[in-house]
Amino acid sequence: MRPYRLGIVGVGDISHAYIDNLKLYPDIVTLAGCATRHYENAKKKAEEYGIEKAYETAEEMIKDPAIDVILNITIPEFHAFYNRMALENGKHVYCEKPLATTFAEGKELAALAKEKNLLLGCAPDTFLGSRVQKMRELVESGIIGEVTAASAFITCRGHETFKEDPDFYYREGAGPIMDIGPYYYRALSALIGPVKKCAAMTKRTWPERELLIGPRKGQKIPVEVDTHATVLLEYVCGTIATLILSFDTVETMLPRLELYGTKGTLSMPDPDPYDGPNLFGGEILLRTMENTRWFSLPRPEEETSRQAIVIENDRPFTSTTHAYNSRGIGLIDLLMALEENRPVRAGGEMALHELELMEKIYEASRTGITQTLETTFEIPPVLKPGELEP
Repeated sequence: MRPYRLGIVGVGDISHAYIDNLKLYPDIVTLAGCATRHYENAKKKAEEYGIEKAYETAEEMIKDPAIDVILNITIPEFHAFYNRMALENGKHVYCEKPLATTFAEGKELAALAKEKNLLLGCAPDTFLGSRVQKMRELVESGIIGEVTAASAFITCRGHETFKEDPDFYYREGAGPIMDIGPYYYRALSALIGPVKKCAAMTKRTWPERELLIGPRKGQKIPVEVDTHATVLLEYVCGTIATLILSFDTVETMLPRLELYGTKGTLSMPDPDPYDGPNLFGGEILLRTMENTRWFSLPRPEEETSRQAIVIENDRPFTSTTHAYNSRGIGLIDLLMALEENRPVRAGGEMALHELELMEKIYEASRTGITQTLETTFEIPPVLKPGELEP
């Protein structure tokens, strides 16, 4: 296959991980261009990472016939705008989560991609990491039996505690439901499939947040989204899940995510809310009816051919491929799917379903009425050991 020429819209903090990982795949993708609101920032990023060209504007790059694919890693309120522009100009698209800020926009994008015969993909791709993929293998093996229930807990005190400019996390398209939540919805989607119904209660504890670090310390920013939610989900397969999504809690001893089966339980046992499905690797705990203790089950190292000592979120550990920060493998999978004429694992259908779910969570809370989802998707196949390896 020829390398696809990639244009990157947005060069903020998250771009470093994407670019570092995509550079490992020169036979699949060429870093052909980048653009952001300020040209000087795009130029600096291009020089730093060897990107071929910094464009004056995102529109100029997206309309350039030399660009094949757009990676949209802007803030959420611009996702739909640039995704639509890229599709209208004949580009395949891979976007940071969420796909858009409203379900209506998401449906328009999905329809446009279908009309143009273009591929549409969306993060998070952390579910392609060793942790969730190993959980998927264990579920399919039957070791915990039928999955009857699940739980997920996202509990922290908010981004003002560790980010100098956390403003957008409290605007439309973010908050715990739409910023951190997608990692958990995606992991559950990959493990047990689409949601049938949802019920929820949400609240906004503080109308403003005081910044706690950086040069703006002490400044207050408005909160435009709900910051605590308790959610009940009924999946098409019959599994019932309970989720707590919060930027209003100081600390917790809860696990990040658990699956409860007729024969056993699988658990992600991290105390840090940013060490759950947000990451590619990590520990899995298994307890079955036959065992009197928990067993730790990281993905076996012999399953992959490349190992590395890495630091992710300041925590060093020995990992195997896709157990370290592998942001961008969802885009690589999209390009391979294009060559192999197969569905995209981190595809638009799953992202649209999750976008509908997030909107229905708000609607269920507002009305007090259980909401039924209209969208669905096929659970993507397990990522085989060594697949999508550099």
